[in-house]
Amino acid sequence: MVTSLFSALFGAVYIIPILSRQALAQSCWRNTTCSAITEAAFPGVWESNIYAPYSRTVSPKSVLSLATGKLVSEYAGTTALAKNGSAVVFDFGLEVGGIVTIKYTASGKGTGALGMAFTEAKNWIGEWSDSSNGGFRGPDGALYSNFSGPRAVVYTMPDAKLRGGFRYLTVFLVAQSASVMISDVSLEIGFQPTWSNLRAYQGYFHSNDEVLNAVWYSGAYTLQTNAVPPNTGRKASPMAASGWSNNGYLGPGDTIIVDGAKRDRAVWPGDMGVAVPSTFVSVGDLESVKNALQVMYDYQNADGSFPEAGPPLLQQGSDTYHMWTMIGTYNYILYTNDTAFLGKNWPGYLRAMAYIQSKVSSRGLLQVTGTRDWARWQTSGNMSHAQMILYRTLTTGASLALWTPTTPTTTTSSSSPNLTTTWLARASALQAATLTHCFDPPAGVFKDNATSTTLHPQDANSMAIFFGLVDPTSPLAQQISTSLLANWTPIGAATPELPGTISPFISSLEVAAHLTAGRAQRALDLVRRCWGWYLAHPNGTQSTLVEGFLVDGSFGYRWNRGYGNDPSYVSHAHGWSAGPTSALTEFVLGLRVTQPAGGEWVFWPQFGDLKTVRGGFTTVLGRFEASWGLGEGEGEGGYEAMVDVPGGARGVFVLPVVTQGVMPRVVVDGRVVEEGGGLKWFRRSEVGDLVVVEAVEGGRHVVVVS
Repeated sequence: MVTSLFSALFGAVYIIPILSRQALAQSCWRNTTCSAITEAAFPGVWESNIYAPYSRTVSPKSVLSLATGKLVSEYAGTTALAKNGSAVVFDFGLEVGGIVTIKYTASGKGTGALGMAFTEAKNWIGEWSDSSNGGFRGPDGALYSNFSGPRAVVYTMPDAKLRGGFRYLTVFLVAQSASVMISDVSLEIGFQPTWSNLRAYQGYFHSNDEVLNAVWYSGAYTLQTNAVPPNTGRKASPMAASGWSNNGYLGPGDTIIVDGAKRDRAVWPGDMGVAVPSTFVSVGDLESVKNALQVMYDYQNADGSFPEAGPPLLQQGSDTYHMWTMIGTYNYILYTNDTAFLGKNWPGYLRAMAYIQSKVSSRGLLQVTGTRDWARWQTSGNMSHAQMILYRTLTTGASLALWTPTTPTTTTSSSSPNLTTTWLARASALQAATLTHCFDPPAGVFKDNATSTTLHPQDANSMAIFFGLVDPTSPLAQQISTSLLANWTPIGAATPELPGTISPFISSLEVAAHLTAGRAQRALDLVRRCWGWYLAHPNGTQSTLVEGFLVDGSFGYRWNRGYGNDPSYVSHAHGWSAGPTSALTEFVLGLRVTQPAGGEWVFWPQFGDLKTVRGGFTTVLGRFEASWGLGEGEGEGGYEAMVDVPGGARGVFVLPVVTQGVMPRVVVDGRVVEEGGGLKWFRRSEVGDLVVVEAVEGGRHVVVVS
């Protein structure tokens, strides 16, 4: 028998320190209407992993030397700058963003200025801020507080100069005959603007591996820093001649999810393909997602196409990002069941589908003419990863057609079974054409496009499994999963379609692909290599996730292709890198929703080398929570699990067997489930057999498999 790991590890009641409750007294951003979310949905010891501060107003953690970057002291409030050129670095200890206020007293008879420069990575601390404005005229420079003669000064940076993401603040003195005594440095956090409690997470994850726990929560915190006030977008027209301006319109509402804290500070639907599932299982802020999607519909072009990015950028000409908006619509409805939003935007969705379907050629492949994409070198014609995205668009669209409410604008000719059948048929035809024209039989993987190219991309092959164009239980899926390992380096998977680069965006899809194929250990190993490496990097934020980096370990992602030869332009808090957060919850813990708001769900754990995992998330139906623990000690080879979901939500248990080829003993809530009496066998010889318990009602269930 399995010892009661559930009771020992998962049954305890934890008392939260009083300090964490103090956050409830904090305010929302400026005059923003506060959300009803005020408390964590799952209080417990795992809250110690949350990076978000207890208060919206924070102070630096320590003081560093500008010359050496080494610790001088803990922050004590007062710091002296004695002469011209004196400088000090305030380290907030993690990624932050917002409006800084500095209180200081100037001494002496001369005039002068106190300069302030910001950076996310320690590499670029100095008297110039790292780059963010997109003009590539050099670093962003500094802000200055001017003074004349002896006086006390309280300087608050202008709202338009809000700095969306930084960890380090360098303060320096420019004066010939004056000195300054700084008495206070504080920051008003601008992200997650509608929350009065920045730690009120609506999901959680906890395992016996602290690296994975840290990665999960760094993804969550990255997504928090990407939820911003809609009037703080990066100004694009005209772009700031110098410095930076973050006072552009992003979209409707009081909060909206953007691609990065520092930059670009705009809605990018491709990024949301990774960011939204991870937001759902962690922070739970889907209002920001709704507003980001709505602005894409608000700016939909007359021909049915969506912009590549929302305002202020409003970049056009991307077929893949057009489809990501459509996939994002599916994700949002899956997690919320917001049929009012779907009904309102359904006519626009239909125009979007007609637009992209019109680009399918006589060979049955999408012919890409909107070539802007995530940064890959080759982005035109019948590129294979666009076929994978269209396949996902069609299959998710088929579900949306069933979920769309019938209104005067959604008649039976434009919704329900007619479109579902049509779009599934098109998906099947696209699947066949892609396998015929884009698959490389000698290599056993997909080519970059339907030519004689020898490039085998990370994105298309990962998407083929994750999006289901290739049956994840098939030998082909196993072959593709194995082939992806050839790209691995000690610090992550190099992406062949952007040589010399490691992309946590595309690697997020690879992690999901390995898990979809049942290769949990591969997924966990990649998370530790790539995301674990960055979190441990002494020059990173050690709290959020970087946009990308090079295989040599430097932060120069795209420095010579679109980023102005400036490695400091790279974002170190980028939501498209947060894929492990959703993957660990939905595949490793194994709890995910399959119908809107979790009306239907599945519990399908994958163990890898982990021993214990627990976690949960919320929907409008209530709390969804699960846990599992492997047996330990002599003669204990089974596992115990718990699933607790709202009443009325029906689900399925998909349970790994204990010994391959042997039907396990399955006990649910103290009752043995017999084969043929609710238990079904599912053989997957390459990655492990499974047994399935169907039609599980909502409520709390304890499962023992031995």
